[in-house]
Amino acid sequence: MAPLAERMRPRTLDGYIGQQHLVGPGKVLRRMIESGHIASFILWGPPGVGKTTLARIIAQTLDLPFYTLSAVSSGVKEVREVIERAKKDRFFHPDQSPILFIDEIHRFSKSQQDSLLDAVEKGVVTLVGATTENPSFEVIRPLLSRCQVYTLKPISDEDLLGLLDRVLKEDSIISKRTVEVRETQALLRYAGGDCRKFLNILDLVCGEYADDFDYEEDEEDEEPSDNASRLIVITDELVTAKLQENPMAYDKDGEMHYDLISAMIKSIRGSDPDAAIYYMARMIEGGEDPAFIARRLVISASEDIGLANPNALLLANAAFDAVQKLGWPEGRIPLAEACVYLASSPKSNAAYNAINSALECVRQTGNLPVPLHLRNAPTQLMEKEGYGKGYKYAHDYPGHFAYQQYLPDALVQQGGMQQSLFYHPQPNPQEDRLRQQLNSLWGERFK
Repeated sequence: MAPLAERMRPRTLDGYIGQQHLVGPGKVLRRMIESGHIASFILWGPPGVGKTTLARIIAQTLDLPFYTLSAVSSGVKEVREVIERAKKDRFFHPDQSPILFIDEIHRFSKSQQDSLLDAVEKGVVTLVGATTENPSFEVIRPLLSRCQVYTLKPISDEDLLGLLDRVLKEDSIISKRTVEVRETQALLRYAGGDCRKFLNILDLVCGEYADDFDYEEDEEDEEPSDNASRLIVITDELVTAKLQENPMAYDKDGEMHYDLISAMIKSIRGSDPDAAIYYMARMIEGGEDPAFIARRLVISASEDIGLANPNALLLANAAFDAVQKLGWPEGRIPLAEACVYLASSPKSNAAYNAINSALECVRQTGNLPVPLHLRNAPTQLMEKEGYGKGYKYAHDYPGHFAYQQYLPDALVQQGGMQQSLFYHPQPNPQEDRLRQQLNSLWGERFK
């Protein structure tokens, strides 16, 4: 039996839920479909908002061949095979290219994305990509320049409740059951704007497992005669109990997603490589996006290790780059290397604290004037006004250092030349050397 999310998958735009800014009357994708000509585009949005469904509706509406690839399981070989089949289909559809839908296109390596370029440019296929990640960072520039990017939004609670009514009335299985909806807060909270997740939860509480939970019977009957005679009462308690029944279930877009990444980062910060690599393994096994893990490692290298070991950021960034080049599952190896290295490194959040303090200062003090001697003087008028006057070119002085004011006057009046306002070196060998170097230039400014 097909799951509820598949049974309720719409086949036309009129049955499509949400994204009215794209598919509503007169909007860009509806106009494109009505014209009969589709240009390549990428759908960017969170999970469960209808990216795959929309691509299928377009293909069905225009009666076009529809090829689909998953970036998780497809390589360059599979891409080239699909392109060859598409070339043959063009013989039967000379006016419109077949649609090639690539789910999770952000997981394609650079070489995999390169293999698409020629076919997209020549119109052999019309590419429709789906991604949960910002295409500006995850899709190579030549491919991105050949595609429009359309942003999809989470499904509103109002639309989800409308979908609930449709399920109760139209679904071939649940419509035959007696269902009373008393509370919907948990349904909406756990769905989080994800249509697929919403339907999966409904399937769970109204489907075959509903017999194990809350139902009401006719007082005259001790046992219901069959499943259809049971009154399934949907409450927040029922939904919560069912979803908590399997504590090992991993939802990469829900609370567990954030719990595990938080645990990995805190284990790195706490210098426990065993715990850090364990939580990374949990995320990998649960299907987490490797790019998401890699980004968090880069952030941790900057925030938690920082200047105590500047090589940490280099290694984390190299791991991120390696994941993009290697693909999966080989990419897990550089991720693991970076994870263990970061957890084993000395820690400092001095740079993190410095930028936060500086930002707070900017918010409080506004646009303080830059000292005149630090300003450029590209015109005679600006030079006449004193721009650049008195500036000391550091490389002209011994040790490549000239004692002069760099901060705005208002901040110097707060002690900026005598004490550090933002950067406070922390006690570790690397920053001890930095402190000594800076204090040799500025006196005892950096405590």
